[in-house]
Amino acid sequence: MLRGWELSAGDLEALALGAAILGTGGGGNPYIGRLRATQLLKAGFRIRVLPFDQLEDADLVVAVGGIGAPVVGIEKFEKGDECYQAMRAVERFSGKPVTALISSEIGGSNAIEPLIAAAYAGLPVVDADGMGRAFPEVQMCTYLIYGLPGAPAALADEKGNIAILSSVADEYWLEKLARTAAVDMGATAGFALAPMRGSDLKRTAVPHTLSLALKLGRLVLQARSRHLDPVSQVAGETGAQLLFEGKIQDVSRRVVKGFARGRVEIDGLRDFQRSRLTVDIQNENLVARRDGEVIASVPDLIMILDLETGEPITTELLRFGFRVAVLGLAAPEQLRTARALEVVGPRAFGYDLPYRPLGGGGWYAEH
Repeated sequence: MLRGWELSAGDLEALALGAAILGTGGGGNPYIGRLRATQLLKAGFRIRVLPFDQLEDADLVVAVGGIGAPVVGIEKFEKGDECYQAMRAVERFSGKPVTALISSEIGGSNAIEPLIAAAYAGLPVVDADGMGRAFPEVQMCTYLIYGLPGAPAALADEKGNIAILSSVADEYWLEKLARTAAVDMGATAGFALAPMRGSDLKRTAVPHTLSLALKLGRLVLQARSRHLDPVSQVAGETGAQLLFEGKIQDVSRRVVKGFARGRVEIDGLRDFQRSRLTVDIQNENLVARRDGEVIASVPDLIMILDLETGEPITTELLRFGFRVAVLGLAAPEQLRTARALEVVGPRAFGYDLPYRPLGGGGWYAEH
């Protein structure tokens, strides 16, 4: 008996849009992945979603996603089956048949990559992920933060190369070795973590995030068709705070050791005139400062949307002149514990800043 529900081409459009919103600027642009997934549906493949409450303790699940610099992903086209090949390599090495896939991060293209791999494999994708957003490094997955092993893991590129990391000293070495391999593969690759049991995912994963991305995308599309304010729709659904509205004045960005690093500077509009917001980026939006004062930081979500259309603007697409709204959303509780903050808090990214959580609870607190 097949478990779960199926995604349509229309669902993919909304899902890609919502995932880009949750990507906080990173996770890769989902547009190309959506096109590829749509083509698979046209070719007769099926994409199924397994509700989190239908996950069984004995299920064996592999987390997959792309690894590398998002800015490279818009210049270097994938073959399309890299994550599938990485997942199969893990399956062969471990000798354990996989029953479902899950996203490492719901943000950006890494919400779509598991769907493509699952379509090839004929398996469902669990309605959950390991971040509730996007983060730049592997050890920042909740699966690894809360003690699940990342290895054996595998990387695959578009040339047919497959690298298996059979054993690592810890999750930081997993990130270091995987990142090095990804850089040598052309700065992007498909990546699969070690198989995880359903019972372990129930205590470590962030649930219902695929459904959230789908709902957010639908809200934005409906707001556009009805001439409503899509930014307000996103804020209303998620409980996000409006941090700033303005026009992008400057963007600095470079690729360093497989990461896109930089800063965007935004001059205020409307209620924020005579103020300036700066956002530091490392693949994702990390720290937002208004007139020099920190107003939001990781792990909370800092989302930059087009002011009129609600279109999320990923870090590789930020440009001078864009008029944007910046929203802040409280992170899921799994990322706010003392243990998690050691891995995903401001100091984990090199900032000598205390984490001051955004208030208001937000969507994650209610779900």
